Amino acid sequence: MTIQNIALFQAMGAKMGYLNTRQGLIANNIANADTPEYRPRDLTKVDFGAVLKDVTGSSKIRVNQTRAGHMIPGGDIDNARDRKVRMTYEVAPADNAVIIEEQMVEATKTTMDYNLMTSLMRKNVGLIRTALGQNR
Repeated sequence: MTIQNIALFQAMGAKMGYLNTRQGLIANNIANADTPEYRPRDLTKVDFGAVLKDVTGSSKIRVNQTRAGHMIPGGDIDNARDRKVRMTYEVAPADNAVIIEEQMVEATKTTMDYNLMTSLMRKNVGLIRTALGQNR
């Protein structure tokens, strides 16, 4: 069995692919900031709860209470569809909708999310290696 067969790693890989593609689109938006009538592009938001459901068969993750002293979590994972969607782009006076500051913020958020996914992947691989007694 490889880590590609583990549902958690499949979901993290899907998220990393999404973030990689999104970063490319944001970079393209920044590169075309001075192009007349250019409209910025972005990926549609992905409901990773649905991805999780496809991978695991359930959209809810619950932590198992394996011992009496373990705490039970208070809630479930948020449903992305319940969040209010807002317009993120405004049209600039030159009929160009790219706002550099906004694109830079989105690029930074995307980078931070990608770094989080790589860190989580590294930590989970480390846990598996520790469980197998191969941690150096």
